[in-house]
Amino acid sequence: MRVLYFAWVRHKIGHSQEDISPPAEVKDIASLMRWLATRSPGHAQAFVQPAHVRAAVNHVFCQPDHPVRPGDEVAFFPPVTGG
Repeated sequence: MRVLYFAWVRHKIGHSQEDISPPAEVKDIASLMRWLATRSPGHAQAFVQPAHVRAAVNHVFCQPDHPVRPGDEVAFFPPVTGG
């Protein structure tokens, strides 16, 4: 699974992407965020308030209960507002 980080999420984690193999119990965006938060202090900071992080799986915006699978591309980013 490839994970991409954007904006302040990337800044807190310290890199823009990583290839990961989460454990079998990671089945959706919410559980992926919880697992990622255990990987480093930067990850923990980025995911301390999961409601403030948006996600997309394979270029499609999704909710926390959206499933994730090996081979997916998952992107995390802050909420975006227009102006």
